[in-house]
Amino acid sequence: MHEHDCNCGCEENEDLMITLELEDNTEVECVVLSIFPVGDKQYIALLPTDTDMDDDEGEVYLYRYSEDADGQPILGNIETDEEYEAVADKFDEILDEAEFDEIVDGEEE
Repeated sequence: MHEHDCNCGCEENEDLMITLELEDNTEVECVVLSIFPVGDKQYIALLPTDTDMDDDEGEVYLYRYSEDADGQPILGNIETDEEYEAVADKFDEILDEAEFDEIVDGEEE
């Protein structure tokens, strides 16, 4: 579910994990679903590990994504409704493409 031309090295880290600290100071372990561009910024889609991967209602967290000089991820909040809508639409496109690829791959077997 990831655009492999993003140069993030994701193909080397199939099950990349990130621990989020929420506003109420609880920690949530998440699987990185995708890192993808929208405009001139990068974004990341995260799925909490306590969510059923087959459940269509699973909550996905979307954040701005960058890396520090050491290559450590930096997550930032999406600031506006317009920005969020653009990021959510792009992530939906990625999901649709992944489902299409899954269907096509299944037919070739």
